[in-house]
Amino acid sequence: MRILVTNDDGINAPGLIVLEAIAREIAGANGEVWVVAPAFEQSGVGHCISYTHPMMIAELSDKRFAAEGSPADCVLAGLYDVMSDGAPDLVLSGVNRGNNAAENTLYSGTIGAAIEAALQGLPAIALSQFFGPDNASLDDPFEAAVQHGTATVRALLDHGIWDGEDYRLFYNVNFPPVPAAAVKGRAITTQGYRKDTFFSVEPHHAPSGRKFLWVKGGPQHIPTAQGTDSAACLDGYIAITPMRADLTAHDTITTLQERLG
Repeated sequence: MRILVTNDDGINAPGLIVLEAIAREIAGANGEVWVVAPAFEQSGVGHCISYTHPMMIAELSDKRFAAEGSPADCVLAGLYDVMSDGAPDLVLSGVNRGNNAAENTLYSGTIGAAIEAALQGLPAIALSQFFGPDNASLDDPFEAAVQHGTATVRALLDHGIWDGEDYRLFYNVNFPPVPAAAVKGRAITTQGYRKDTFFSVEPHHAPSGRKFLWVKGGPQHIPTAQGTDSAACLDGYIAITPMRADLTAHDTITTLQERLG
């Protein structure tokens, strides 16, 4: 098996090392693991691509590349440059530092890479490690992902739905903010929504007097509806959410046709 690995935290991120190890176990002794990751952190860039300017790419070591672009750019670089002799069998993105559950999913570069892979017709899984008081102070806060990541990916490959629809399925996996031994199992979830918490900006002034705005997120441990990704993680479960890039609000089509058609 040939696996392409990327992330949005950057080529030197600890979560990328975790995912590389997972990928090597999945690929097996005769498989290949290729890494194409952003040269610098790209958190929050979503599914953007560098459409109006080129990006530099550099080979750091065998099958390991850094690109001055977004995670989606890295997928494109992997498919059409680095691995142009043969497409990967699987694209893995992560392991993100922090959760990509609920509304975070819409901003996530980790998810953006999985979206791009799915649009290119490839199986893709995004993986993120939820942080909280029960795991932030561990020697390795990625402990849950380290110990449960390979089995989770393998379970999805063996038993997940991998359709050939135009907007094909990909999977969003969030590991709970607990030590590995406290993980209760896996849960299939929907995307949650944290009510009354939003991204915002915080103004600061530089010594020069110029005003700058820092984007900041809201509280991450606000409860979401039962059966959703964030709720499952906060209850100690690995949240697995099947997703598509199709943004159509299908539940409204019939009503709108009746009203406007």
